[in-house]
Amino acid sequence: MAATYNFNFDTTYTSLPKQFFTRLQPDHVEYPRIVNINYKLAEEIGVNLNSTTQKDLSNLFSGNDLPDGSTPLSQAYAGHQFGYFTMLGDGRAHLLGEHITPNGIRLDVQFKGSGKTPYSRSGDGKAALGPMIREYLISEAMHNLGIPTTRSLAIITTGQEVRRETLLPGAILTRLASSHIRVGTFEFAANHENKDLLEALLDYTIKRHYPEVLDYPNKAIGLIENIMEKQADLIVHWMRVGFIHGVMNTDNMTLSGETIDYGPCAFMDNYDPNTFFSSIDRGGRYSFMNQPLIAQWNLARLIEALIPLIDNNFDNAVNLGEKLIDQFPVIYQQKWLSMMRSKLGLYGDQPEDQMLIKDLFEWMHNNDADFTNTFRDLSESIKPTEKIYQVSSFQNWHNQWKQRLQKNNKPWDTSASMMRTSNPFIIPRNHQVERIINAAANGDLEYFRDFLDVLQNPYKTDNKLESYRTPPGPRERIYQTFCGT
Repeated sequence: MAATYNFNFDTTYTSLPKQFFTRLQPDHVEYPRIVNINYKLAEEIGVNLNSTTQKDLSNLFSGNDLPDGSTPLSQAYAGHQFGYFTMLGDGRAHLLGEHITPNGIRLDVQFKGSGKTPYSRSGDGKAALGPMIREYLISEAMHNLGIPTTRSLAIITTGQEVRRETLLPGAILTRLASSHIRVGTFEFAANHENKDLLEALLDYTIKRHYPEVLDYPNKAIGLIENIMEKQADLIVHWMRVGFIHGVMNTDNMTLSGETIDYGPCAFMDNYDPNTFFSSIDRGGRYSFMNQPLIAQWNLARLIEALIPLIDNNFDNAVNLGEKLIDQFPVIYQQKWLSMMRSKLGLYGDQPEDQMLIKDLFEWMHNNDADFTNTFRDLSESIKPTEKIYQVSSFQNWHNQWKQRLQKNNKPWDTSASMMRTSNPFIIPRNHQVERIINAAANGDLEYFRDFLDVLQNPYKTDNKLESYRTPPGPRERIYQTFCGT
């Protein structure tokens, strides 16, 4: 039966030294039931889920019936969590294996919420339905927004309750990722003070994600340079759409450059650079505007872990590492400025651009303007007429922007088209996501499935979806999100 799913496993992670993983089976689930299956994604990766029953699929995605070729394991890693180093690992996840798609793309297939592992510490190894709904929604939204991300293939409920603040329905998410190698994986290797262990991980990561680095004279430096580019691109994407990750710990930064771990994440409504939602982020360490700074901080931890492989001389390695990390703000700023020009329809490089951008953000912050809707409104052919746009500060800014657009030497339609591909019409607003999670917890999945359809084309103007663009009212605003562990 299992062969009919067409999983094509070729797991290479087990070629690493045994310290990096533990082989073990997911917990048995007594009453698995399908919540949602991403049939379109399954088809894209060459997996056949149409020739079987719902019962079989429930058993597949609960881990009761594992597909042929799977080799379940949980990964070991470490991480700096809110700045403090901790030995970690997959405390509630099982990697089934690496599936090769018909196009030759290698993808990790992982269960999340599938039971205790040697890395669970005091955790129960389980997941509640609400956070799994959030991850499914937000990860698929991010994919449709054109942002590198893990993907969600399925959610099942377990028929068992998990205890958090209250008793909640248990669930398992099936996640796809280019890999689950993290900055924290390298920190784990470095903590063993075993150069061979670190080198094995370096070579494996390069072969899997950056094979061009194999020809570099210094592979460690080559890997770092490539990862810095990928991380700068990723954070710029987050800033483009107002996404706030919420837990940018080093164990949540993948070396593939994908967004991973949608715990207390959210999208910003009214623009405030200091916005953060996570209930466990007491001081706003991972606020919206801190995200590029934290990315640099995390990359510095990666460089520290790789010091023994950067140069045999410790002082030389440190000097090289400092020069590398000092490049990140320059790389990021160039990419961010290019992105902001796209959001505002600006071609070329004019000296007034940075001040124009700064003044717009100041106006947005001072007037509690909605981040997403402001940029989308600017892309329309007529000047925005809502009350918020009538103030003199915006009128002055708008006149300056129009003067700058004239320097494009391109028709307005060209700028507007670029703006509409950079500025989404729809995002998964936090108050809407919370409403969906609450409904799902009570057995109503209609809102969840409807919202998935809405998020399929986030850049397309559709006036019938205007209600999804509406920012939350004062009583609808969500000020805290939770990670679900």
